[in-house]
Amino acid sequence: MMNTLTKSLLAAAAGIVAVTGLVAPAQAQRDPAYAAARANGSVGEQTDGYLGIVGAATPALQRLVNDINIRRRAVYAEKAQANNATLEQYATTAGCQAIARTVPGEKYQAPDGSWKTRTDAPPERLPICP
Repeated sequence: MMNTLTKSLLAAAAGIVAVTGLVAPAQAQRDPAYAAARANGSVGEQTDGYLGIVGAATPALQRLVNDINIRRRAVYAEKAQANNATLEQYATTAGCQAIARTVPGEKYQAPDGSWKTRTDAPPERLPICP
């Protein structure tokens, strides 16, 4: 169970993530390989705030995901420290926001850990998501 302080920190982190748009670094959004992987369902947003591989991983896809996740982690760590949150709390909140921002056809991780394809309906998110 999450205590009130943890919920407050997640809510604060959600506000920061929403305002700063930290979920998908701008450089990753401009990367054609990243855009293609999102479009073809090779990658998806995970509940923990990181990008995940859906299905079989190629070396190139693994490098792409690792690179993006390293950059995300650095941003999350910096912002978590600045907002008196843990890295995990901040990353989870970023995951909530990233999943909410998926568009129909993109993959995301459901609370049960399974991969889903976004439809026109809101995506399934963790109960703690703001």
